[in-house]
Amino acid sequence: MSFLFGGRSSKTFKPKKNIPEGTHQYDLMKHAAATLGSGNLRLAVLLPEGEDLNEWVAVNTVDFFNQINMLYGTITEFCTEESCSIMSAGPKYEYHWADGLTVKKPIKCSAPKYIDYLMTWVQDQLDDETLFPSKIGVPFPKNFLSIAKTILKRLFRVYAHIYHTHFDSIVTLGEEAHLNTSFKHFIYFVQEFVLIDRRELAPLQDYIDKLAGRETR
Repeated sequence: MSFLFGGRSSKTFKPKKNIPEGTHQYDLMKHAAATLGSGNLRLAVLLPEGEDLNEWVAVNTVDFFNQINMLYGTITEFCTEESCSIMSAGPKYEYHWADGLTVKKPIKCSAPKYIDYLMTWVQDQLDDETLFPSKIGVPFPKNFLSIAKTILKRLFRVYAHIYHTHFDSIVTLGEEAHLNTSFKHFIYFVQEFVLIDRRELAPLQDYIDKLAGRETR
């Protein structure tokens, strides 16, 4: 997959976020991977017995960042300033970037620029030990779930853009099954812990209903 790092794609493709070995979160990550291997995504998202919800959400948020990062990395040559001059998820949904700190007033920008801002912002959150502590005994901030909800809400927008604008390219690359499994896992997870408002999911609601059948709520 070296092409991910070639040309302009390296700008958006972020380094994989690794959870340190020897930590409890690393054990949780291995548990999550093993459960995912069973193929039952509904079971895979459940909070393991006796585990802390914040840690479980943290480990999975890192995993989703890595998955989306890699999926988007495969289609950066098709997502350009010219082809995607606005960040959208179909004709009804357009996203403007603001992070509340350096960019307080939402700005209109191209999809590659928006996604670069977004992934850089998420990476900064994940690397901040005061927000995502990896050391045993270091507490999560009281507003951790609120922080995670904002991250997941924004990561969803990358899925939405890929599905609406670049699905043909995903199919051509043979990544369709990978994308669908990743997105299904993501949706089951955010549904299980009510982490994204249903209104935010609207750009892909029809697809979510198809993926999850009658189980969606």
